Formats: sequence, structure tokens, C-alpha cells
Amino acid sequence: MTDLHTFNDPRVLRAIALVWKEAELLDAKDYPAWEALYTDDAHYVIPIDPDTDDFDSSLNMVYDDKRMRRLRVERMMQGYAPSAVAAARTVRVISRFTVSDVSDDTVILRSAQILNAFKRDTFSTIGAELTHTIELGPDGNDRISLKVARLIDSEDAVSASGYLV
Repeated sequence: MTDLHTFNDPRVLRAIALVWKEAELLDAKDYPAWEALYTDDAHYVIPIDPDTDDFDSSLNMVYDDKRMRRLRVERMMQGYAPSAVAAARTVRVISRFTVSDVSDDTVILRSAQILNAFKRDTFSTIGAELTHTIELGPDGNDRISLKVARLIDSEDAVSASGYLV
């Protein structure tokens, strides 16, 4: 479902707004608010194999459930982890949205992300194909139930970058 009329659908617009909100929170390093965007049973995944959908049986750079997201947020906020020491300043640009599915309860979006980071006098750019599954709340409290970030160089970038993509 990628017809242009879907971008007039308020459910799709809510889902896109949530994806942009997530990017804003990550750039602001507001990790507790970022964590709160996810459902209790959600997963955040960065697979190594760009073609896999079987994350349980595949090697992933990140495969976070609620507990692992909580631990990641704690590390990022304590400042003791290598990825948190002198944390990078980041700017995420997310665009090229396509709608994979839309219902009264769920929107699945695909998009492209460019993450620009500056840390220790060095610029880095990370490109990724994103898939977000957004659960639409009846009260407008929409949340992410799955986020998959497929890095464009995932097969070469096995070492963790230290950035939440």
C-alpha cells in the first residue's frame, strides 16, 4: 500500500509524526522519553543480515526487548559506557516514507534515515532503511511495537557504532 492517498490518512500522519518524534528525542538525548515511546513487548533491532526477518535466529548488532532497552538507557545516561562518554551530537533526517500496511490499530512504515554524528572532532554518517510498526492508541497515545534499522553497510559494520539508529 504505497498510494499517495495514504498520506492523507490521519493514522499514517500520526505514525510519521511518532517516527519524527523518536528522532527528535534521540538527537536531544532524552533517552527516558525515547524509551517510553515503545510498547512493553516491543523490539528494537539492528540486524547484520540486511535481508533477514528472522531476528530470533539471526545475529544482530542490537536486539533489544524492554529489559535491554532499559539497560541501554541506563548505560547512556550514566556516562560510563564508551558510547556514552562524550556522547556524540547527532542530527537524524528521516524521509522517503512508504506505507506497508495500515489498519485502525496499526501502521507499518518504511523510511530512509541519514544519521549525522559529531564526536571527538570526527564526523560520521550512518545510512539506514527503517521499518516502524506503530500501534495506534485509542487516546492518541501511539507507540512503537517494532523498529528495525537495516544499516546500508551492516555486513561491514559489525562493530557497534555507539549510536542509537
